[in-house]
Amino acid sequence: MTVSAAQPTSPAKPARPVRIGVQLHPQHCEYAQLREAVARVEEAGADVLFNWDHFFPLYGEPDGKHYECWTMLAAWAEQTHRVQIGALVTCNSYRNPQLLADMARTVDQISGGRLILGIGSGWFERDYDEYGYEFGTAGRRLDALGEALPLIESRLAALDPPPAGALPVLIGGGGERKTLRLVARHADIWHTFSQGDELAHKIDVLDGHCEAVGRDRSDIEISVGVGGRGREGRAPAAPQEEGEPLRALGATLFTMGTGGPDFDLSALPAWLEWRDEVNRR
Repeated sequence: MTVSAAQPTSPAKPARPVRIGVQLHPQHCEYAQLREAVARVEEAGADVLFNWDHFFPLYGEPDGKHYECWTMLAAWAEQTHRVQIGALVTCNSYRNPQLLADMARTVDQISGGRLILGIGSGWFERDYDEYGYEFGTAGRRLDALGEALPLIESRLAALDPPPAGALPVLIGGGGERKTLRLVARHADIWHTFSQGDELAHKIDVLDGHCEAVGRDRSDIEISVGVGGRGREGRAPAAPQEEGEPLRALGATLFTMGTGGPDFDLSALPAWLEWRDEVNRR
């Protein structure tokens, strides 16, 4: 239908800016080295700083040094001043969901409203076995996440004082039947490691889930893991090479990971430069 000149049209939503995140893997280091890496990430100008929620290293020496997620986030909330902080991602199985809501609200208050509540269903079986949690099945863990999210939302709404900021919810994972449906219902940010055709397909699936629940999918920020994806024998792809195709598909938050003891941030300046160039267009 042709719109007449007299009929007002809704203004287009402004383009979501590109943001750059860093995930510091809290393993194989002294905490002083991790604290120093946090300072370097914020000083460099990254937008988001993540850790992860595990009890043992995910690579390297399996019984090496490792640190707990949420006590660390509280420390980061005091140490940092500008960067957003969060877990990529909290394991839903490890804490009562209403307790997690209170923890998140408290860390958000400490940080002055800079927390992202990243959450997922969990997958690292050793964590479960050694800390006494029931591992069960992937499907049951996703069902438990679906049960927890409304409880988290209701507890956040009841707390006094409330979160200091918007406290966006990030959900990680790519399951098309359950995870992306939870993203459509509950998430402000969706995190994935998918790229190319796989990412395009999953965004189409997410579009369908959003339509089913009456949600505008553009309200959900798409976050992708980047860096270190060069083919064997090649250096990691440059931001323009890796980032532009992902941005063309709708991704705007790009997160690279690095581990201890050195916490190599040599790739970060190029990604920040690309971010600034894109956001000036």
